[in-house]
Amino acid sequence: MVSRLLSDIQDARTLLVIPCLNEAATIEPLLRKLHAQRGAMDMLIVVADGGSRDGTPEIVSSLTSEIPDLLLLANAKRIQSAAINLAVDRFGEERDYLIRIDAHGDYPDDYCRTLIHEAIEMNADSVVVGMETIGFGLFQKATAIAQNSKLGNGGSKHRAGGGGEWVDHGHHALMRIEAFRSVGGYDENFSHNEDAELDFRLRAAGFRIWMTGKTYMTYYPRASASALFKQYLAYGRGRAKNLMKHRSVPKLRQAIPLAVAPVVVGAVLALIYWWAAVPLVIWAAACLGYGFWMAVGQKNPYGPLASLSAMIMHFAWSAGFWLELAGVGRRAA
Repeated sequence: MVSRLLSDIQDARTLLVIPCLNEAATIEPLLRKLHAQRGAMDMLIVVADGGSRDGTPEIVSSLTSEIPDLLLLANAKRIQSAAINLAVDRFGEERDYLIRIDAHGDYPDDYCRTLIHEAIEMNADSVVVGMETIGFGLFQKATAIAQNSKLGNGGSKHRAGGGGEWVDHGHHALMRIEAFRSVGGYDENFSHNEDAELDFRLRAAGFRIWMTGKTYMTYYPRASASALFKQYLAYGRGRAKNLMKHRSVPKLRQAIPLAVAPVVVGAVLALIYWWAAVPLVIWAAACLGYGFWMAVGQKNPYGPLASLSAMIMHFAWSAGFWLELAGVGRRAA
């Protein structure tokens, strides 16, 4: 595929892919919003469904007669990385850009147009966005506050919200299909952290990643402690697999939480040696102290509960990392 020189949004040929699994509650309003905002842009929308059993495929099929250039694609491998790869393989040949949309997120009305404009103006190979995390129930609201804070995201630029700079990684939004294909697309051995792994290969190949400050996505966190734990356990596994594949070392903000699982496990020795519990007490006190600081300093009543959500995230991420590193419960390639 030969890269075209684009000077205007209307010239861009875009493939928009929505990987999904059991998203009946959100898929129709999302598709209607995306259709409304594309206007006259040449944009093919593909919903790659991983075997939904809640009626999601039927909803999408019913809309294909009403929404032009909308296709339903069966994703037998179920995971998001495979969904994107399959859509690009089937429909990417005559397209300039790939836009990745999360079915459980929300987007501003000018989201797609802004991404394409930024890609053209900055001559970027990938455009990534910041995430605004919002919750509704008590636990979800607390988790959203934790994920929006440095306690929960460690200062991650795409979590904290950033923009207007070249970065090594960010939340995937738009990518030149030529760049995506040239590095082999997503690694389908990754069920999580596939975006960071691909960004590593993009940067190694000399491609440039631009974090825009002109748009963002809204993310809704897990609504229960068990779901949050499972999510971050998988994130930790994905990060470990990424580092092992590329023989790289974690950044400081990633290295610090790695100590949490060993600290928690090591606290069992407190039954024999009381001082073994000291690291655990320090970590818990730091998290709870940050939560109460948010409650008082930021006048946020969810601060203390947010600290508990952060502790779940820390422990699960650390445990997932070490389990993957040790090969315990590792997914077969």
